[in-house]
Amino acid sequence: MTTLKATAAAATLSLTLASTQVMAEMQTKTVEYKVGETTFTGYMAWDDEFEEKRPGVLVVHEWWGHNEFARDQAERLAASGYTAFALDMYGSGKQADHPDTAQKFMQEATKDMDQVKARFLKAMEILQNHESVDASRIAAQGYCFGGAVVLNMARMGVDLDGVVSYHGALGSPITAEAGTVKARVQVYTGGADKMVPSDQVAGLVKEMQDAEVDLTLVSFPGVLHSFTNPGADKVAEEFGMPIGYDEEAANRSWEGTMRFYEAIFAE
Repeated sequence: MTTLKATAAAATLSLTLASTQVMAEMQTKTVEYKVGETTFTGYMAWDDEFEEKRPGVLVVHEWWGHNEFARDQAERLAASGYTAFALDMYGSGKQADHPDTAQKFMQEATKDMDQVKARFLKAMEILQNHESVDASRIAAQGYCFGGAVVLNMARMGVDLDGVVSYHGALGSPITAEAGTVKARVQVYTGGADKMVPSDQVAGLVKEMQDAEVDLTLVSFPGVLHSFTNPGADKVAEEFGMPIGYDEEAANRSWEGTMRFYEAIFAE
């Protein structure tokens, strides 16, 4: 009888644990929102295994638009204990599959920096209002076009704990000024990136030093533009673009980002 009771208790515990494991898992949600008269589609990701409120991270897409790669990055962040919102800078349905279209979308989105800031701040508000997020701890990371966006948000004094730029353009019509930038800044760039030449790298370092910004910059020798995206090689072959995936640089930049977030959010 005792053995039967013990077996039954063990079975109940096993079912309870299994039920908990099923319930505690990655959660994702497509979020439609408006800025002015334009509708945007973002993607929220969080893991409900973590019960306490946690930092939030905004993910800003490449010039192709809000696509699967951006959503994948949000899910990676969620698996690491953050709530992530892959925002949309172009508008619902604007995903490019040709460089000419991507260039057109990017030019439309960035023709007015006040517009860029308004779209970013709306997404930031959505993230801060999510039930899982500690609204006082927010960072942003961006890729290519998105890398330039997050750097410009830092330059404009948006209240972020940190920003991370992966193979983003480093030059800007906006110049960081001492006392304005609140975010700590991390930049990962490819040493062979023809779209981000060495004079841009040097210019950013001088700009951030003059503005007394906490900057960490890593340049990977021989690495091309778009090195974080596994789909870059296919695009390079199809359109003859000087871009390419680099697994080591992608892994090292991600690991560095995770250390960066641990540091800034612990303060």
